[in-house]
Amino acid sequence: MRGPGLPKLIATDLDGTLVRSDETVSDYTRDVLERVRAAGIHVVGATGRGPRLTGLVRHDIPAADFLVMGGGSRVLDVRDPAHPVVLRDERLPGHVLADVLARLEVELGALSVLIEAGDTHDAPLWGDADPNWRYDAVEARVRAECLTGPVIKGFARHPACDVDDLLAAAQRLIPADTATVTQAGLGYIEICPPGVDKATGLMVVATALGIDPGDVLVFGDMPNDIPMFRWAGFARVAVANAHPQLKALADEITLTNDEDGVASYLEAMLKL
Repeated sequence: MRGPGLPKLIATDLDGTLVRSDETVSDYTRDVLERVRAAGIHVVGATGRGPRLTGLVRHDIPAADFLVMGGGSRVLDVRDPAHPVVLRDERLPGHVLADVLARLEVELGALSVLIEAGDTHDAPLWGDADPNWRYDAVEARVRAECLTGPVIKGFARHPACDVDDLLAAAQRLIPADTATVTQAGLGYIEICPPGVDKATGLMVVATALGIDPGDVLVFGDMPNDIPMFRWAGFARVAVANAHPQLKALADEITLTNDEDGVASYLEAMLKL
């Protein structure tokens, strides 16, 4: 149930939530988010997109005061757009990711793996060229070569296993103090540093602003949004196209991402 009055902070996932299926954000949504910020409510973009996609994230949610990226590993204060401040930057040692992947493959068989290590603009992912990865550039590399240093996250896909089943197996096999494992609707599980998720990323923002979780409203669509749904206390709103696990945690369901569900919800809230 939504809290009284207005929240002090709203955080929204991007892909599948704010961003439409054609990979655009509507002018209507942009306008509503600017009105939210004008009302004195902080806006946060909370996404699994890594630091290499910072420019794209800022394009998709220009009203944001803060960005929680990489599923929580990179937190940016962008209130001064010309001088963003890094508030959090967590990495997973390459040898730890190598061990995680080895454990999974002993149990499940060979995985298709991609590694996100670079954080410069449009840096490619490294690893296995796979037609099932339909998003951004991949540079084919031998796995051992990808894991010589710290990484932002790893992606893994099993050719014969549903991603939710793969996630359940990975969460059973990998201790939480070794790595955080989730999935964001890309067909791959994502292996992140321990203690890294959207909730801990938002905690960095909330602490910087002196805002209580009870004053935070969140929007999402996939299992990687579950931690922030469990953490935020003002309201948890899923888009109608959300994963069943997230809908089960939601206080309310809004319209789909293609129907500008986030903006529709916020516009109605501002009129109260």
